[in-house]
Amino acid sequence: MHSPFVYALVTNCFYDKKHHAGYDILKQHRKKLLADTSTISITDFGAGSRVFKSNERPVTAIAKNAGISIKRQQLLSRLAQYFSPDTVLELGTSLGMGTMALALGVPLGEVTTVEGCVATSEKASYYFSAFDVKNIHLETSTFESFFRETTSETFDLVYVDGNHSKDATLQYFEMLLKYAHNDSVFIFDDIYWSKEMTEAWQEIVAHPKVTVSIDTFQWGLVFFRKEQLKEHFSIRI
Repeated sequence: MHSPFVYALVTNCFYDKKHHAGYDILKQHRKKLLADTSTISITDFGAGSRVFKSNERPVTAIAKNAGISIKRQQLLSRLAQYFSPDTVLELGTSLGMGTMALALGVPLGEVTTVEGCVATSEKASYYFSAFDVKNIHLETSTFESFFRETTSETFDLVYVDGNHSKDATLQYFEMLLKYAHNDSVFIFDDIYWSKEMTEAWQEIVAHPKVTVSIDTFQWGLVFFRKEQLKEHFSIRI
């Protein structure tokens, strides 16, 4: 590995085996969601679900089948802690499992999360309040509406876990570029979810504004560090 920046990220964050205080809260939050047998009606603005056949879905089933894994949740929290962003944007709140990881990783930062489905948003908001996490700002909106209305100028860290289609992913990437600065990091989930998503990821990596890109075989991370030559890494976590 030739990049000191990537080497430090991998060594001090990706492969960090220490137990962080936020992990206990994430575990409790997950346990509450898995025990929630209430049913909500999902409005899906994305590419649909491979698991659920109906839009009426138990919260426990969503948490179990569509939620972020424990390993990835902890990694997301470490990434937020490692980069220490002031402003975080998440596209696709769902039940808020990723949101909680980001918020606990950067307690002094502000996490804005966007969810189009009203029922899902309300359920996520309920648990944010129940766990008294105060640095989350939840927007119930389509991503397109959010970008039209936001007054934010930059985002330090962006986590995209929403519409899993090629065209939408590339569209959001282009929209997000105006909010990127030299030290921003964009994280794209499920880059191998479909052939189209992989194609979208490959186009993002090739974009001239992207210098460093990291393929973790589920997430794709991109950076815009002008001081570095363009370089791509594949790192299994």
